[in-house]
Amino acid sequence: MATDTPYWNPKTETLDRERIEALQLAKLRRQSEWAAARSPWYRGRFASEGFDPGQLRTLQDVRRIPLLTRDDWMASQEAKPPYGELPVIAGEGAIRIHTTSGTTGRGPLRALDSRKDWAWIAEMWCYGIWGCGIRPLDTAYIAFGYGSFIGFWGLHYAMEKVGVLNVPGGAQSTEARVLQIADFDATVLAATPTYAIRLAQEAERLGIDLRASKVSRLILSGEPAGSIPQTKSLIEDLWGAKAYDTAGMTEIGTIMVFECADQPGGTHIIEDHVLEEVIDPDTLEPVPYGERGERVVTSFGRGSTPLLRYRTGDLVCRIPAARCSCGRGFDIYEGGILGRVDDMKLIRGTNVYPRAIEAIVREYPEVEEFQTVIFHEGIRDEIKLRVELRPEASITEWERLRDGLHRRLGHAHEGLNFQIERAGAGELPRFELKAKRMVDLRERPVAVVK
Repeated sequence: MATDTPYWNPKTETLDRERIEALQLAKLRRQSEWAAARSPWYRGRFASEGFDPGQLRTLQDVRRIPLLTRDDWMASQEAKPPYGELPVIAGEGAIRIHTTSGTTGRGPLRALDSRKDWAWIAEMWCYGIWGCGIRPLDTAYIAFGYGSFIGFWGLHYAMEKVGVLNVPGGAQSTEARVLQIADFDATVLAATPTYAIRLAQEAERLGIDLRASKVSRLILSGEPAGSIPQTKSLIEDLWGAKAYDTAGMTEIGTIMVFECADQPGGTHIIEDHVLEEVIDPDTLEPVPYGERGERVVTSFGRGSTPLLRYRTGDLVCRIPAARCSCGRGFDIYEGGILGRVDDMKLIRGTNVYPRAIEAIVREYPEVEEFQTVIFHEGIRDEIKLRVELRPEASITEWERLRDGLHRRLGHAHEGLNFQIERAGAGELPRFELKAKRMVDLRERPVAVVK
């Protein structure tokens, strides 16, 4: 088998803007007609909003299509369990079901996929793995629990499609996974950014030098941390390998953005299979290149559960494809997924984002894990950063780190007074999938290690 033959038509990746948009318009019309004819939810929503697919004469007419929110989907699912009225098939017409992680909102969404959907999902992952240089001669270790969360399922099948040897690191301990990575001479690791760090910490405990291993590429997904330069740099240093960011959603069905081998400081949008808008989350008006806004997705490939103008809640900043030297015509999200629109916390008039905290914390390699706790004390809100250090860290190192974190975090947050507290070894939560390191005790009772 040739090692440089892609598994899709590469011509679409190098289309110019005019031809990309013409392709998107044709697919948008087809998907809108399909949803109107087959999905009870869309049929009712289109009727109530006065929209007809025949109104799509230019790509700008996409704004005629009503926005879909997570709350809309949840309400449909709750009114007609278990899948709601968005899908065009029932359970007997599907081959797979996946659920969201349930970290936000009222609970997990349930998404159905047909055989054709799943073939498309694997194809989308091929863009990402081929784009960063993975080839059939590689051996990939998928450090993922293989549950109902969609996670790296699509990546697993994409690796098979490309011809990569897969090692599925299913339900086992972190120690066992580290040993398998070394035992099978894996050249590629796929994990969340948080778990890539956790694996490296465990390897050090076991006396395994990952920098001397054959792993040369890491596929990161599941968290915005994969695009935080400080976190990415830490991961690359721990593994002695290059890290590549990807992002997707259970609702969409697969990844929609990937970082190519040229690493332009962001992720390419797979624009021949998806139409992505960036809007102001308050006014719902589109924002221009270079401005932050909320990512809105229309997926062309998933037929069982059509997805038109879905408000993802992801915060992004879109820039032209020309910013990358790879030759792709696909636009880029600068810095990847920048976080969630609703991630921002207001502490005494100051905006606090988890991404900004992690960017500072990850500059200190002595930190093994951390947690941000927001609480109300007396007459005002307070914020505390709890950090767990490497076991060999001395008192002097802790004092230096504590003072540095206090100064840096305060400077980055308009002088906000961050309390810095040292946690005991192994005291803070560890995460395999999406990490949740910010706990806001003002919102609801949440268990927090003290």
